[in-house]
Amino acid sequence: MRADRLLALLLLLQNRGRMTAPELAAELEVSVRTVYRDIEALGASGVPVLADRGPDGGYRLVDGYRTRLTGLTDAEAGSLFLAGLPGQAAELGLGPDLALAQLKLGAALPAEHVARARRIQERFHLDAPAWFREADPVPHLAAVAEAVWEQRRLRAGYRRWNGEEVRRELLPLGIVLKGGIWYLVAAAEPSGEPEGGPDGPGGPGGRDGRDGRDGRRVRTYRISRFLAVERLAAGFERPGGFRLAAHWEESARRLEEMRHQRTAVLRVSPRAVRLLPMKFGALGVRAVETAGEPDAEGWVEVRLAVESPAVAVGDLLGLGPEAELLGPPDLVRDFTAALTAMARRYGLVADAAAEGPERGDG
Repeated sequence: MRADRLLALLLLLQNRGRMTAPELAAELEVSVRTVYRDIEALGASGVPVLADRGPDGGYRLVDGYRTRLTGLTDAEAGSLFLAGLPGQAAELGLGPDLALAQLKLGAALPAEHVARARRIQERFHLDAPAWFREADPVPHLAAVAEAVWEQRRLRAGYRRWNGEEVRRELLPLGIVLKGGIWYLVAAAEPSGEPEGGPDGPGGPGGRDGRDGRDGRRVRTYRISRFLAVERLAAGFERPGGFRLAAHWEESARRLEEMRHQRTAVLRVSPRAVRLLPMKFGALGVRAVETAGEPDAEGWVEVRLAVESPAVAVGDLLGLGPEAELLGPPDLVRDFTAALTAMARRYGLVADAAAEGPERGDG
């Protein structure tokens, strides 16, 4: 809205002093031509804006002029919890509210506090997403967030982990940002779907539990997998005693336990000891910390928590010749089969089936 932009322009001049038209355009994310028009509109409304010419010129307010339009709207106040995450605030649809709220706070604070806040902002940057991961497209995030804030039911189309598309009516309880990925925690009516939930067994979006009040399942949905969302007029009552942070922490703990129910026994080289934390994170660190004594070659025996055999085989192949899998027997069998298949693929061993039956001497 233009009124919000004019107020933002006024607060920028009040908080920062003299600013050029290109600087104002960059802050407001508009064209320089739009800044010129907005400056004229402020002047016509009685705001004393001066234009200084020359290399150090720009626009400024008459000395001593201060606006008192610094009260926060509900939306602006609600956006302040994302003060250090402007990108995420924009994804939630709160970007303009956050920017204006910060300007209003700056106008209400003493000048020395504003200067200190700006120094800290220039010296600290929070980058939430993980390395080497493209951001999930989340076209429905703002609509989902509105339903959460307003406590309104959602009707949604969702693509499960296996590609199946389902429709759900959800009671949105909260939004979580983890590793740059947005999740919705929501209660849903029983739907007869497998215990793994809409996002697959043991994955984000699996069954988290019940809210303990009316039997509805509380699940986690990856917001990028929503195909369509519709905010309904009907509201809902939040489950009594539900706390988003506590629920997420417990859900994440259970997920880790479900994912890593097996233990691989490995004999690893000194180089693999250095690789384990890099490839397996905290699990690799734990395996190294509990390793046995080195043998004559410097290799040690470690116990590493792993996922299903299929996932574990792929992960362990990444250690190459720096590790020897000792157990359990079924994992060794699957691992050996994978190695044999790879060797045949590259022509390193003969395919017994292709050679035909062995011939006798006589």
